[in-house]
Amino acid sequence: MTSDPRDVLSRPAPPPDFTLRYGEHPDHVADVRLADAPNAPLVLFAHGGFWRQEWDRAHVGPLAADLAARGYTVATIEFRRTGQSGGGWPGTFSDVAAAAVAVPDLLAKEIAHRGLLPVSVDRPILAGHSAGGHLALWYATVAPDAIGGVVALAPVADLARAYGLNLDDGAVADLLGGAPGAVPEAYASADPMVNLPSGVRTVVVHGAEDDIVPVELSRGYCLSARRAGDDTTLVELAGVEHFAVIDPQSAAWPAVLAAFGTVTRGETTGGN
Repeated sequence: MTSDPRDVLSRPAPPPDFTLRYGEHPDHVADVRLADAPNAPLVLFAHGGFWRQEWDRAHVGPLAADLAARGYTVATIEFRRTGQSGGGWPGTFSDVAAAAVAVPDLLAKEIAHRGLLPVSVDRPILAGHSAGGHLALWYATVAPDAIGGVVALAPVADLARAYGLNLDDGAVADLLGGAPGAVPEAYASADPMVNLPSGVRTVVVHGAEDDIVPVELSRGYCLSARRAGDDTTLVELAGVEHFAVIDPQSAAWPAVLAAFGTVTRGETTGGN
């Protein structure tokens, strides 16, 4: 383990095997790290950073590299973020949706062109951390038949509640353009909490000591999801903060790997 939880944000990682472009904007890209096994499951991963321009996909390189070494092919998707032209509502969301549709097909074609081991691109796992966890949960409500499951790590699972808590000094208002009462249509579309059930098997992993995205958001989301009929479980980790769930060197990492295994195998979670 490292002494500073934020070390993972700047830790070097092996470079991607290649980068795919799914659109015209410079940030319409996805870094691909291949598993060394045929028909590896595909993980589409959305990074965190409160949807802000300051944070990009580079900081989840260690996570992606570790998952690839364990048999997953990982595509870390980039998207426009607040502070950029076209970022926020609805551009950030349309980018994620476009990536989720295009990247599996682009990957299959690239692999065939290069003569590489095939990847199982049908109904990929959608995963993400923090704001990226929110985007994964959101897309599950938009296109539930297109993905095989969701792994959400410390997600911002309830936008209205996150707005009320003023997370990251107004990050939700910056994303959606204002308060819930000012832009109700955006919240109605963008908040996974109010679009349940998704019908998608979901595992949420969240540290009980997270002071950046409080675990209460995941507790409330998972309770509501199960009441709505979803196969959703919360793995709440005692003594764990916000960044440990994306750090392969942390004590939380085995629980993250177990979540991916559960979703990949198609098990009924039946969890808390």
